[in-house]
Amino acid sequence: MAHLVSTTIRLEQQDVLALKRAREDGYSTSDLVRAGLRSVASRYYTERRPPSTMLFESTDPNLGNEAELFRDLDL
Repeated sequence: MAHLVSTTIRLEQQDVLALKRAREDGYSTSDLVRAGLRSVASRYYTERRPPSTMLFESTDPNLGNEAELFRDLDL
């Protein structure tokens, strides 16, 4: 098992409330913070391949644009 290091982070109130709701849904705070860190800081990992978070990040600015859903409709 990897050696884990404890650290302290300061959160805004809205983040604390979101973590509380996530815990109610069964997610651990530590796992959520680790996943968020990995997704944002993945480019800074140097000693090994960046960890996978199983998240998709697109560079397409139109991805998810609702206008695309209705472009073929005759209104």
